[in-house]
Amino acid sequence: MVIYGIIGFPLTHSFSKQYFSNKIEKEGITGAEYHTFPLTSINEFPDLIKNGPLIRGLSVTIPYKEKVLQFINHFSNEVIEIGATNCISIKDGKLTAYNTDIIGFEKSFVKKLLSNHTKALVLGTGGASKAVQFVLKKIGIQFLVVSRNISEHKKFIQYSQVTKEIMDTYSIIINATPLGMSPLELTCPPIPYASITPQHYLYDLVYKPEKTLFLQKGELQGATIENGYEMLLIQAEENWKRWNEG
Repeated sequence: MVIYGIIGFPLTHSFSKQYFSNKIEKEGITGAEYHTFPLTSINEFPDLIKNGPLIRGLSVTIPYKEKVLQFINHFSNEVIEIGATNCISIKDGKLTAYNTDIIGFEKSFVKKLLSNHTKALVLGTGGASKAVQFVLKKIGIQFLVVSRNISEHKKFIQYSQVTKEIMDTYSIIINATPLGMSPLELTCPPIPYASITPQHYLYDLVYKPEKTLFLQKGELQGATIENGYEMLLIQAEENWKRWNEG
């Protein structure tokens, strides 16, 4: 028996259990199961690994994409640079962290990118945001990170500093926060939505609900919108590859 699973908390929003269980059944993979591991603290992780010798691979979601790294033996180059993981492979007691969010985000994001989309506002500062920043650097899009907290970092501003002028300059807005995600459907990042135009491109890493309040408000202003569902599918398949390499 081989076990795959996902760690995070809470896991009520996760599609992974159904997706991978269906994959295992559809592809006729025998002796494999996919479990959810809702850890209330990252300090529960070592016991999960110690008591679960059959675990071969784990997806990592909010809020542990950064916190879990303290327990990992080996890191891909991307994880070293980003400082966050969403995929852990376990072989012969060796834990290796990867970041497949970057692959999923880039492939799904660039499809609707237009020539006027040259600067981005990245909402949020967590592990998902770090993956987004990595991709934007790679493809040459300038960005500012919007944070709830005061920061000395020159690429960080607070929500109160997002003015109409900023909105006019940054035609891409990426939500890398959990705001809008079930069960927070009635929430959205506090930005001046009235300043959004049809020239804007709003991308939300949230995939459930399909159209978050953030995307709804952008769509009302005529903006191009995209949710995180395709990103999710791509990174899920990339995770599966890494769990089963070699």
